[in-house]
Amino acid sequence: MKLSRSLLLAIACSTWLSSTALAVSSGGLFVEPMITYENGDTETNFPAPFSNSTGKVEGFGIGARLGVHILESFFIAADGRYSMPNFKDSSIDYKARATQYNLAPVLGVQMPGIGVRIWGAYVATGELNPEANGNNVDVKYTDATGYRVGAGFRVAMVSINAEYQELKYGKATVEDGGGILFPPGTTFDDVKLENKSWLVSVSFPLEL
Repeated sequence: MKLSRSLLLAIACSTWLSSTALAVSSGGLFVEPMITYENGDTETNFPAPFSNSTGKVEGFGIGARLGVHILESFFIAADGRYSMPNFKDSSIDYKARATQYNLAPVLGVQMPGIGVRIWGAYVATGELNPEANGNNVDVKYTDATGYRVGAGFRVAMVSINAEYQELKYGKATVEDGGGILFPPGTTFDDVKLENKSWLVSVSFPLEL
């Protein structure tokens, strides 16, 4: 059994190395910086007896992909996003600027002849960190997971893209309770923020 597992591991490693070599020889490495705009609706789910709240996330950001394309028809990459959107939530009329990031592996197909690209990504981690609002309440949302799907049209070195994503933040941390709620550092695993967003972007795929 131990020998079989070692053999399977060796085969898997060999296959991965062969695929990487094929990617480089038949395609190549690429980097793709981008400028993004997000418009999303949020819902914060609180445990009973508290009611859920709704809100918005909207604003510009930047991002980049780094990966390989294979036979000019497929691409695999790491996708990172960073933005500074406006955050609104109906609970205590929360309105503030925020910082946001997420990281995701992405797999896509592309048709160079007509410039069409389609992809899907699994968001493995992320954070949404609004600043304190007028009541000095400051809450940070972490442990984001979810998915993002998109399509784009590429002409030369420019791609115009549209994406849809659904993210769920699994943890909320009170950074400032405004003196009336919870002490700073209080963390809730049962407060979940869901973000459903549309994104448009302009990106610049560059072969390395």
